[in-house]
Amino acid sequence: MLLVESDSGVTRLTLNRPERRNALSESMLTELGAVLDRIAHDQTTRVVVLAAAGPVFCSGHDLGEMVGRSEAEYASLFARCSSVMQKIRKLPQPVIARVHGLATAAGCQLVAACDLAVAATEARFATPGVKIGLFCSTPMVPLVRAVPSKVAMEMLLTGIPITAERALAVGLVNRVVAAAELDSTIKEMTDAIVASSPMTITLGKRAFYDQISLDETSAYERATCVMTENAMKHDAQEGISAFLQKRPAQWTGE
Repeated sequence: MLLVESDSGVTRLTLNRPERRNALSESMLTELGAVLDRIAHDQTTRVVVLAAAGPVFCSGHDLGEMVGRSEAEYASLFARCSSVMQKIRKLPQPVIARVHGLATAAGCQLVAACDLAVAATEARFATPGVKIGLFCSTPMVPLVRAVPSKVAMEMLLTGIPITAERALAVGLVNRVVAAAELDSTIKEMTDAIVASSPMTITLGKRAFYDQISLDETSAYERATCVMTENAMKHDAQEGISAFLQKRPAQWTGE
């Protein structure tokens, strides 16, 4: 259900249930969560690209598993999905969504949970649960942290898909390119990330999400502590020295 390929510091995860529109079944979520746990401790992986096979990026939860379940089973399913989304945020490495097609419900949630996202011109994004009587409450969590609240409410209340261009305009994705340019655009991003100190990337990603929900004063306090910690690290001293000496930096990850 999940293809894993690694090369030159980049690990590519491909959702591989095209016949089910890459729906996030319980087994798919379990597999994705386990792979993310492994990657978190893999120092050879510097950045993760999340892709999908077939015409659809991800259609959300597998509705075949959503009928006639007990309250405990529903709670377990949604908790598992929420856990996977949080694993993406807590992963030491940045995660880039490669969105080539439709991303709906928990599929849209998956895109919003990633640190960066590149979409093909044909991609569409929607949270259409309201149309089947099941509001996209958990997809709402990362969505409203990625786009303005009025935009999130429009998507959640109407279920109408938005285009890739609008997703770019409201901040759900970073770039929109022709489908043929998806991989080269993502490579530009991954090359830039891999070229930097892994310690600095990990520390910075964690600090970003730590401060984002804080008030300004608390955010500055948190950022000041992190920047002080960062400045004391070998890679920061090496990077500054290399810049001043006009030479390439030699990262140690410390």
